[in-house]
Amino acid sequence: MSGVTESPPPDLVRHVAGTTGLPPAVAARVVADVVAYFSEPVESYVRRRHAELRRGHHRNAAIWAVLAEELAARPVAAPVLSERQLRRVVYG
Repeated sequence: MSGVTESPPPDLVRHVAGTTGLPPAVAARVVADVVAYFSEPVESYVRRRHAELRRGHHRNAAIWAVLAEELAARPVAAPVLSERQLRRVVYG
């Protein structure tokens, strides 16, 4: 994932620390990791997940549906991409 150079939002760190019982420093690392995970550009996410699913012996017909579902479920909604658009991200 991409590295986050900014410190995570202090209010979110306090919330995570308060609701989980984690020490603030650990909560800050967790928040920073989650922010970095969800900051991955859509194209990078599609390429990475396509490769992971192919390694899992999934066929492309099933992969496109999985990718569309995963993208729609992300907390910060990615644009809706058609199967054709997903193919173009992976294959150019």
